[in-house]
Amino acid sequence: MSPRVVVFAGGVGGSRFTLGVRAALAARGAEPTVVVNTGDDLWLSGVRLQPDVDSIIYALAGVNDTARGWGRAGDTERVNEELQAWGAGWPWFTLGDLDLGTHLARTGWLRDGLTPTQVLERLSGRWPLGARLLPMTDAEVDTHVVVADGERMHFQEWWTRHRATLTPERFENPGIERATPAPGVLEAIASADAVLLAPSNPVVSIGPILAVPGIRGALRDTTAPVVGVSPIIGGAVVRGMADVCLAAIGVPTAADAVAAHYGARSGSGVLDAWLVGEEDGEAAASVSALGIEAHVRPLWMTDAAASAALAEGALAAAGL
Repeated sequence: MSPRVVVFAGGVGGSRFTLGVRAALAARGAEPTVVVNTGDDLWLSGVRLQPDVDSIIYALAGVNDTARGWGRAGDTERVNEELQAWGAGWPWFTLGDLDLGTHLARTGWLRDGLTPTQVLERLSGRWPLGARLLPMTDAEVDTHVVVADGERMHFQEWWTRHRATLTPERFENPGIERATPAPGVLEAIASADAVLLAPSNPVVSIGPILAVPGIRGALRDTTAPVVGVSPIIGGAVVRGMADVCLAAIGVPTAADAVAAHYGARSGSGVLDAWLVGEEDGEAAASVSALGIEAHVRPLWMTDAAASAALAEGALAAAGL
């Protein structure tokens, strides 16, 4: 029987890892189910944006802008320029024309009464993605950042406009305590042969997924091994400002510290195994001391082959 693999993902690292998992599973006649972070979603100029959802769709479809790491390849910005001329939207948050087509389609379907899960199913039908995508929840639980002076702003403003230069005191997802997992999420986890946590930002990509009531419990209850991949290589973040996010919650920028943040399933956490980079091989012992099986692997996803090899390593750690 083909293995049933669930991936938790968000951001550029999640997109690249998902591509690798898809390639690794294709050789086994299987497709992954990807639970995507929707904590960085937002309303802007009257349309609903889902940055992580769209990044993963575009990556799987092969239409993503690999140079920028977000948006569509070859996109133009005529509509965005017109919005700016009207003083609409955010001048520091660029929306490409093709990307806006996605947002308009999504918003129209939401206005028609479809749920985010149903909308994502429609969006996934345009291209042969080779994966089943599920939002973490159908509820709107956008991420807010409270900075040192008490000011509150949307995560995208803090991340894109301020480039994480404003010291965060905490990250919040208002209403997440009342949210429920999207249809199919708990069932996919319960029936999985492996659950993989992508090397996404632990605080604002994987964190919101785990914060949806019921999902952490499902991870602890599943019979499938739960394997995570470190987003820290050689004591540094691979991309973005995840180190600032980790510092805000008191977690050092280190592979073993992030493993400890997730915790061992033998204790009160969610991990059975954790992949660390070759540059962090000395951290394997401290990971093992947490009750988490440590695997030292090359983690750099420099191309499709490297991403697939990393996915193979994660699947091997899960016994597949």
